[in-house]
Amino acid sequence: MLSLGKFLELSLTGREPCEKIQLNAESTRLHWRGEGVLEVVPPSASDCGRDLILSAGIHGNETAPIELLDRLLVRIASNQLKVGTRVLFVLGNLEAMRKGERYLAEDLNRLFSGKHEMAEGSEALRADELEKYCIAFYQGVESNGHARERLHFDLHTAIRGSRVEKFALYPFVEGRELPERSLARLQAGAVNTVLKQNRHASTFSAFTATHLDAESFTLELGKARPFGHNEGVNLEALEAMLATLISGGDVDDSAYQPEHTQLYQVAREVIKHSESFRLHLADDVENFTELETGYLLAEDCGERFVVEEAGARIIFPNPRVKNGLRAGLLIVPA
Repeated sequence: MLSLGKFLELSLTGREPCEKIQLNAESTRLHWRGEGVLEVVPPSASDCGRDLILSAGIHGNETAPIELLDRLLVRIASNQLKVGTRVLFVLGNLEAMRKGERYLAEDLNRLFSGKHEMAEGSEALRADELEKYCIAFYQGVESNGHARERLHFDLHTAIRGSRVEKFALYPFVEGRELPERSLARLQAGAVNTVLKQNRHASTFSAFTATHLDAESFTLELGKARPFGHNEGVNLEALEAMLATLISGGDVDDSAYQPEHTQLYQVAREVIKHSESFRLHLADDVENFTELETGYLLAEDCGERFVVEEAGARIIFPNPRVKNGLRAGLLIVPA
């Protein structure tokens, strides 16, 4: 197997390969672009016209998706997975990954779309780097007059447990509708719940969707666990779907069953404005827990956040975020 197949091992130990460009037996090129960033390019005759970014480790303690990307890359390097799609593999917050922490100073997934310019430290620098790598990747191929498909799946796991184990977040882009082809792909990957966001965000997937015109998703794939402790997270269907896309294939649209996909939309964000913020939820409340109308969800500086929407559910509740950041999302069925 090519030494670049040990991408995760090299990245975690801070080593660089002696040969930064290597070819597998099918002449697929593996190109080490930088620490935690590896580009895979098929021979031109096999290129299906798709440019796919697969990212994980934006939060360093979310290891199941990191291990999934590692398995895919090992299969490519050992020629077990044929490649027909240009792929950029991205491991996000390497310093946090090495320490088993979510982040060190700043939440990396809140620093994109220019937010890094207002922050300091390694995570701000990393957000800037990742933006530039993505821009270069999408611009680094000749279109030959044909529109190329741009995809990005940013893979995560959650701090809390969830009543819906796997779900996707679809970034808001003015005037863009959620295509059925994307829903079919997610369903093939056993992701049957999709949350449509209602405003611009500073996440990684929002950056590629808004600024690079990619069809992007943040995927939440269970609960965060240390490396080697993800036996309970079943990502076989998702891995198979991603392998199909990498090979240049696609899902069978006719197999899509709309009645098995649940769509949600954001009703309101819960923003923490001060240190007096109080979130009236227990620490073990799971994502997608339904809240009754009239429930006092949060208080901050004399303001009360009361649930008004019927059928509302809470996701990503976290009262320990920094002031000015989102402490939770209130969502409703779409």
